[in-house]
Amino acid sequence: MAVIAVSNENAIIEAERERTSEQVTFIRPSRGLFDFQFNQVWRYRGLLATLVKRDVAVLYKQAALGVVWAVVQPLFAVLIFTIVFGMVAKLPTPNNIPYPVFAFAAVLPWNYFAEGVRRGGTGLVTEAELVRKVYFPRLLILLSGVVAPLVDLLIGFGVLLVIMFIYGVALTWNILAVIPLSIIAGLLALSVSLWLGPINVRFRDVKHTLPFLLQIWMYASPVVYSFTMVPDEWKWAYSLNPMVGVIEGFRWAVTGQGRPDLTAMSVGGVLMMMMLFGGLVFFKKTERSFADLI
Repeated sequence: MAVIAVSNENAIIEAERERTSEQVTFIRPSRGLFDFQFNQVWRYRGLLATLVKRDVAVLYKQAALGVVWAVVQPLFAVLIFTIVFGMVAKLPTPNNIPYPVFAFAAVLPWNYFAEGVRRGGTGLVTEAELVRKVYFPRLLILLSGVVAPLVDLLIGFGVLLVIMFIYGVALTWNILAVIPLSIIAGLLALSVSLWLGPINVRFRDVKHTLPFLLQIWMYASPVVYSFTMVPDEWKWAYSLNPMVGVIEGFRWAVTGQGRPDLTAMSVGGVLMMMMLFGGLVFFKKTERSFADLI
């Protein structure tokens, strides 16, 4: 029995029927717009684990410093932010939190989100050969792009704990909130990737514009400055950026000082769920054409 994975199979069906008398089974995405086939994603979880392991290994395999880059990159970013915004611009921090701790606590979730978007948004094109030749839930490519950067997040978090110890910032039970906040950041990265991935399949401009868009998004988020610096009358609009709640919540969890802005976190959470659901529908609608367009 021949098994063929296709997205547009009408012509191939006729050709196969003329060529052979064998029973031909075609494996393809379901036609239901809201049938997200999460059971298929779970069924192929072994492939997801393989993709994640491969992505992590390839990322550092031929690098001279290897996994050390996961430490060097955020450290240099925080060093530059500390010099420019902490020492030169002298931006205030809530409760006099040491600026390196203040900045690092924001850089970690932001870097994780940005890397997840970058990998997920371009993953379908990067894995073009795999998409064309083998059937599997294409959502796995986006998921692997979001899960793999968790390794860098964990390594960076260990560095953050060392910096906190150096500056005498004590841990509190709030640190446990880092886990759900990281999950929210990952879901947000997946939400954006669900939109950008299919668009990148059709228009390769996404690869070139994505770094620029992420740079703008970073400065539109409270990474180098505090949410308290935003005028009260504009905080509702600023909170429409879903990463605001994540970053502010991450800072609160790490430093244990103040309290998170529940309004920003609620608004961001609602927007993230809307983007996620809409992205799943959009991804499902366009999935059948991936093999043809790539």
